Amino acid sequence: MIAGTPTPGEQRPDDFRETSRGPWARTAELPLDGRGRHVHDLVIEAAAIHTPSGPRPGTVVVDAGTITAILEPDAAVEAREQVRLAGDEVLIPGIVDTHVHVNEPGRTEWEGFASATAAAAAGGVTTIIDMPLNSIPPTTTPEALEIKRKAAEGACAINVGFWGGAVPQNLGRLAALHEAGVFGFKCFLSPSGVPEFDHLTSAQLADAAAEAAGLGGLLIVHAEDPAVLAAAEARGRGTRGEYSGFLASRPDTAEITAIENVIAVVRSTGVRAHILHLSSARALPVLAAAKAEGLPITAETCPHYLSFAATEIPPGATQFKCCPPIRSNENRELLWQGLIDGVIDVIASDHSPAPADLKFAGNGDFAQAWGGIAGLQVALPAVWTAAAARGIPLASVLEWMCHRTAQFVGLTDRGRIEQGARADLVAFAPHAQTRVSARELLHRNPVSAFDGAELVGAVHRTWLAGGTAGPARGQLLSRSDPGR
Repeated sequence: MIAGTPTPGEQRPDDFRETSRGPWARTAELPLDGRGRHVHDLVIEAAAIHTPSGPRPGTVVVDAGTITAILEPDAAVEAREQVRLAGDEVLIPGIVDTHVHVNEPGRTEWEGFASATAAAAAGGVTTIIDMPLNSIPPTTTPEALEIKRKAAEGACAINVGFWGGAVPQNLGRLAALHEAGVFGFKCFLSPSGVPEFDHLTSAQLADAAAEAAGLGGLLIVHAEDPAVLAAAEARGRGTRGEYSGFLASRPDTAEITAIENVIAVVRSTGVRAHILHLSSARALPVLAAAKAEGLPITAETCPHYLSFAATEIPPGATQFKCCPPIRSNENRELLWQGLIDGVIDVIASDHSPAPADLKFAGNGDFAQAWGGIAGLQVALPAVWTAAAARGIPLASVLEWMCHRTAQFVGLTDRGRIEQGARADLVAFAPHAQTRVSARELLHRNPVSAFDGAELVGAVHRTWLAGGTAGPARGQLLSRSDPGR
């Protein structure tokens, strides 16, 4: 094929480009070089570009932050920046992580927008959606959302959107928060761990669901049943330094019962609902049946549930504490099968960091230590390491962490390498071997369950809208933005 000739279905980059005036405009607006050829913003050539139809060699052309063409290798195009990836690198879409606790303002000593988004960019993440709790105030009113946006403005290396919260105090007033641009409403069915973000009773869950359904909104749920947890708490006493005691205090039935409650509410109200951080594979048949019924319910799991098993966690290693908990090796394998079968829809990090004095509170006592795992920067290599060990291709990992997460929150302009998509791109070396050091990670506190882990896969460079991701380059997103 002649260099620069588009393959079938591709658009020659010399013909069209995206501009602020409309979807597509003639590239007479593009500058010309000394020989009368159009000069593009960025050209990246790679031996493997992970497109929706599979990996292929080629050249990605970027103008005004948008992918304007994917051409054959060695395409004769001019650009202000020309990049040829190394032989061990592949080009993948930026990760869209829909479950991140940034905590700023109010608990910025736990994490902040500058540190979280720097870690995200270093890990190939180009978009995050921030959770509404652990910050003070929590994002439960339009006024609190504005405070959060002001804290984030000018501090973000990547793009950031915001979840709102559904708590007893704002039921009946979710419409204002919805109109302010949050991507949906998070609620807890058991205590959240922070006093300013109360959990919902079963009756309040039904009210929140009906209200969200009336708005065409999305309800995302931390699904653990408080009655089951209260009954199980005694089983964890006497073994507070042993992970087995903590695991016994948060049994599978807590998740199953709560998920059954959510499904019943979805059935009665029609609300679109999402189960956060699924850890129990025993809930998969319940979710599968709900999906087969046609109910609008989705679910996610997290890198730590796919990477670790309860028997691998040493006594007192409270850096592994999270709620719901990491369970058995058999459970881990069933979660992977749930992804393959499509019962679990997406993978998100649930990055939830805290200072060391909170993570190790009680000198190894799981009952006292703060629950939450910091894994934003290593989410992609952690999942890829575990997937590759099971013969699962990188394309599947990208589907779960890029395309489906973007679709889940309605950001249809990203998560895929194709013409017309945002040029949020990552140079990834899938065979590179790295050893994680928590002290070298960029999130605020040097604590992570992944500390010391031997991982396969390394992010070498991240582009945000065709430019190198970095301080103040990120945009603050709203549910009403174009691309949804």
